[in-house]
Amino acid sequence: MRNAEVRKALCLYFVMGTPNTATNGEQETLDILEAALRGGITCFQLREKGENALKGEALVGFAKKCQALCRQYHIPFIINDDVDLALAINADGVHVGQDDEQAGIVRTRIGPSKWLGVSTHNAEEVQLAQAIGADYVGIGPIYPTATKLDASAVVGPALIKEIHTAFPDMPIVGIGGISLANFGPALHAGADGIAVISSIASAENPSAATQNFSELIQAIKS
Repeated sequence: MRNAEVRKALCLYFVMGTPNTATNGEQETLDILEAALRGGITCFQLREKGENALKGEALVGFAKKCQALCRQYHIPFIINDDVDLALAINADGVHVGQDDEQAGIVRTRIGPSKWLGVSTHNAEEVQLAQAIGADYVGIGPIYPTATKLDASAVVGPALIKEIHTAFPDMPIVGIGGISLANFGPALHAGADGIAVISSIASAENPSAATQNFSELIQAIKS
């Protein structure tokens, strides 16, 4: 049941924080999030990292506003890396990278009921994520990306196919450089969905961009 729920949520997974917007402003970020929710995202991850990122009480207050919007639209709300924040506001889950707090420790801290996502770049990392009880893995970067300055080497859709074949029970979301023009191969390779940052956050009309993604994803999946 949970596995099916996770796969459904990964379909169009939006990742954003205030540094991903033009003004680094809280209100603009909330407006973009609501537009994306209206457009049809299936999950949201708050990734508040980088220059001018919110911290302390400002971050807690902002995260609660994002969470309230997600609850309004019945969409899972995931926190990137910050386990303390996720526990403090009772987020739906946590996503960690290979350089963040060790995934096994995170699972122990958040307990069995919250979702745990892990960024992976090869089969060994996926195997470890599965062993510690990750609910899904992010595989990437699929294409070159400017959003994450310390991103690993581009892996392309081929790695998704390899992982999907080797770990058929592990839900997969493809991330990195995803756009309307290039996301299809990730789904055809076996990903349950795609994670998008700038293609929605920087879009002239975030709601329309999201709707376009949603319709094209459904067309591929149907």
